Amino acid sequence: MPFIETDFPNLVIFEPKVFPDSRGYFFESYNEELCKAAGIDTKFVQDNQAGSEYGVIRGLHYQAGAHAQTKFIRVLSGSILDVVVDLRKDSPAFGRSFSLELSAENKKQLFVPKGFAHGYAVLSEKAEVMYKVDTFYNKGSEGGIFYNDPVLSIDWQIDKSRHIISEKDMNLPSFESVRNNSPF
Repeated sequence: MPFIETDFPNLVIFEPKVFPDSRGYFFESYNEELCKAAGIDTKFVQDNQAGSEYGVIRGLHYQAGAHAQTKFIRVLSGSILDVVVDLRKDSPAFGRSFSLELSAENKKQLFVPKGFAHGYAVLSEKAEVMYKVDTFYNKGSEGGIFYNDPVLSIDWQIDKSRHIISEKDMNLPSFESVRNNSPF
């Protein structure tokens, strides 16, 4: 199976089988039947794509309540450090972060169930990220955690002097305030 379990319940790494030849390569980036056979029975409703340059850190974001999102993340070009934080109160991994390099070269993908905050840092000169979601964005359900929260102590693998952060992300609340009022 191309699915690798992590020590976070239902957080799964997908390593597709790649078929290289003299023309390049081919692989199935998503196969509903293969996912169902692995216990992933998610109906995705939208694909999102973002392009960014080295040093950009997006996140940590989540959607809460009825608009909570499952995501299936991959990189089309370049490389990123993909980071999630488990916000599910009943999870043995609650409050822990998980990170994984996703790149166009390694073709790994990350399946992130509802209940996680998600973000990423661009490690290459430029990167294009694409991810599937199972519910539509809802501004009223939007939440987040400050990317550089000292409690989480995430190593974004980019020198702090090179961080490029949106004003919105700079003003996200601390992990402690989200921990005490976890929406999941």
